[in-house]
Amino acid sequence: MAKARKDQRGRALHKGESQRKDGRYVYTYTDPFGKRHFVYAKDIVELRKKEDELKKAQLDGLDVYSAGNADLNFVFDRYIATKKELASSTYANYIYMYDRYVRDGFGKKKVSDIKYSDVVYFYEHLLNKHNIQVNTLDNIHTVLHPSFQLAVRDNIIRSNPSDGVMAIFKRRNRSAKTPRHALTAEQQKAFLEFVRENPVYYRWAPMLTVLFGTGGRIGEIIGLRWDDIDYDKNLISINHSVSYHQRRGEKIQCTYEVRLPKTDAGIRTIPLMNTVLEALQDEYAYQEEEGFNETEIDGMTGFIFKNRFGNIVSPSSVNTVIKGILAAYHIEEMEAAKKEKREPLIIPHFTCHCIRHTFCTRLCEKEMNVKTIQVIMGHKDIQTTLDIYADVTEATKQTAITKLANDLDVF
Repeated sequence: MAKARKDQRGRALHKGESQRKDGRYVYTYTDPFGKRHFVYAKDIVELRKKEDELKKAQLDGLDVYSAGNADLNFVFDRYIATKKELASSTYANYIYMYDRYVRDGFGKKKVSDIKYSDVVYFYEHLLNKHNIQVNTLDNIHTVLHPSFQLAVRDNIIRSNPSDGVMAIFKRRNRSAKTPRHALTAEQQKAFLEFVRENPVYYRWAPMLTVLFGTGGRIGEIIGLRWDDIDYDKNLISINHSVSYHQRRGEKIQCTYEVRLPKTDAGIRTIPLMNTVLEALQDEYAYQEEEGFNETEIDGMTGFIFKNRFGNIVSPSSVNTVIKGILAAYHIEEMEAAKKEKREPLIIPHFTCHCIRHTFCTRLCEKEMNVKTIQVIMGHKDIQTTLDIYADVTEATKQTAITKLANDLDVF
């Protein structure tokens, strides 16, 4: 039989109780969501009073939930605490989306009172008042729907009030769909030439060339290692990505994390264009003189691209740099166009994801096999590839017919 633990005065301590060297008492417990907490007191009597109050509050909380009187915030917190298998970045994103758009308003509604129409009106409010996109709304729905579903499975509510709601907004979005944004070939060429020649931004040329020349996701490219380049077969192996996100359970500190692609389709090889190969060779030659990236993330090293401090590049910094490059480009282009008495070549604002879409567009312009495009892009759903292919086909129909008319001598 285990010997009972005692405090400094010889009194037996209950389970979870302990006494520190400074004499203070501590009660340690784990809440229903698996998170540890600590309660402190100057003496054992005060500590046990706090323990009793705590246990009563926990029981009251469960009684409130069982009676269907809990608010949506309680249900979400209960749901997210069960998702231990989520990647840290996904977990942090779920918490962020819920806290920003739901917790302080809609989240305070009693879950048993929420109806289908309430969810519809709430989503309308988010679109109109917060001016968010349907894709962002879908991310919010991704955390709300399973939270309601948990309450259904716990017999707190009979049906999920968010069932079918998102389909309304997706149909509406498709009917009002605008073409996806991709740079034209002329804009792409002008942008990359400007970067290579600019004394401030030229060091970003290799990374931007790889982005434009592979269509890789930003996490895949910043996580690219020298070992992922097969020079003999002229292939880049995409087998992981790097994300930058808030650590689980922490409010401020963020961290990098290596993770596998979300789907099997994300693991792929991409043939190396000569331009991309030259960009990688230039980067290697530069780092041979200036030093290689020595960042280590989850035991992984040898990352190709680095910032001015020699560390791995953050995704947000790439978008910030693109914004700065565009501002500098337009100043120079406007002056040149004025001197040469021509219209300036304006490049619209774009992000890393737009670069990926631009690469896919270039690929669709040259490649007829949609399955090949899907594999290179790492699209899980071929419909994503077909949508881009259809946009490109629509834009090139007139050109194709004109070329056909000129080539055929039958009329």
